[in-house]
Amino acid sequence: MQKSRITLGALAGVVGFLAFVEFTSGVIQGYYTPMLTDIARHLGVNDADVNWLEGSQLMLSALVVPAFAKLGDMVGHKRMLLWSTAITAIATLALPFTDSFWLFLAAWALQGFYVVWLPLEIALIWSRTRGTEGSSLLTAKAAGLLVAALEGGAIIGALVGGMLIDSLPLMWVLLIPGLLVVACFVVVFFGVKESPAKTGGVLDFQGLVLISLALIAFTGGLSLLRLNGPDSLAAWAVTLLGVLLIVPFVLVELRKDDPLIDVRMFRSPSLAPVFLTAGLFGVSVLGAQAPLSTYARTDPTVYGYGLGTAGFATSLLIGMYLIGMIVGALVFPKVARAITPRNTLIIAACFVGVGYLLFVPLHSSYLQVTTNMFIAGIGSGALVAALPSAAAAAAPPTQTGVATGLTNSVKTVGGAIASAMFGIALISGTSGGTAGSFTGYLTVWIICGVTALIAAALLFFVPKTAFQDPAALLAEAAEPSEPADR
Repeated sequence: MQKSRITLGALAGVVGFLAFVEFTSGVIQGYYTPMLTDIARHLGVNDADVNWLEGSQLMLSALVVPAFAKLGDMVGHKRMLLWSTAITAIATLALPFTDSFWLFLAAWALQGFYVVWLPLEIALIWSRTRGTEGSSLLTAKAAGLLVAALEGGAIIGALVGGMLIDSLPLMWVLLIPGLLVVACFVVVFFGVKESPAKTGGVLDFQGLVLISLALIAFTGGLSLLRLNGPDSLAAWAVTLLGVLLIVPFVLVELRKDDPLIDVRMFRSPSLAPVFLTAGLFGVSVLGAQAPLSTYARTDPTVYGYGLGTAGFATSLLIGMYLIGMIVGALVFPKVARAITPRNTLIIAACFVGVGYLLFVPLHSSYLQVTTNMFIAGIGSGALVAALPSAAAAAAPPTQTGVATGLTNSVKTVGGAIASAMFGIALISGTSGGTAGSFTGYLTVWIICGVTALIAAALLFFVPKTAFQDPAALLAEAAEPSEPADR
């Protein structure tokens, strides 16, 4: 029986509205980066403490994605998109009105609910294309457009944030993103239709509690390591507890008929490499952004390293990284169709690895840093677009939102680990002042580069068809007159 065909044009309405959501997400992610040093001074903390902001948001993100992704499959992806947008709006609007580091940290963490937007959006799109011809490729194209909108928003956010922080009081600068998130809520409410199919059921609270305790203990232990140093036995014990709590979670989920997370997906030859790549990729895409910003703002005449850029110049540098991400996201579907998704992901991971390792010898000029970030950005954009759509294509029908959410969760855990390690590295070896240590920055660049290359190497052992739509592969096998994708 021939499948019906649906085109990207037929999805233009929903993709357009969701693109605005991702544009808003991009603004949030890019807007604050040029002003992290200014925020640190306003809150009375040093540059290394900026990683607390990033780490807390990553920790909360890791907790909310499994629950919201599962609830999206159960009660509707649009409904959970609206809830996450409302929470993000409230938290973002709270940031301008506090000068307490701990209150700011709490609001910043709650703002991290925006991380569920992209997985829910891709699940929405996949639910409309499932069962049609070319659904996997169509979802990948739509994901590329969403990521392009995200990075376009991040570029505009970084540029506008960099300009405003040089001319306006910080409170007024921090107010703008909150108003945009409110507009985003209105767009989703009126412009996006609910998923055509919902699984229903009851949320697995037992599994949710167990995985939450595991993630809290694990990321909390990492925070203690950063606070007390790697010699702290208590910090290592809490971190190990988080790892051990995964065992009862897995045992409970294997007995459930409708688990929070179908842990069998981690054994799938199609999904396991997606999750592994996402975790290693999270080290650079989530853990390295604050160090890159603070390195650019560090004055070389005082510390002997850094670029000494102002807010706007820093945003231009970040903008080149994001332009690279747009290029990678848009090019990925075309390249994947020509040389298979697996080979394209290998190339993308290599771009990330090479880009960060180039920082080791080339970090003293604005042009060198910009070039390195552009190269890493191309690979990062391809991976951001590819991983959720690859997970959606390979997931069981009742776990689409969960699978796409897991790519974010695993990526977030990788970023949280990296954020804690990088915070320790940057504060070690400092000789007074507020800047991070140069050896710490070298550590950041090397770890980001090596983890990306490890991901690329591991992908060589994955079957060539691992990232492709199983339905499409069956169709190819049924039509021997047409050559298979190589």
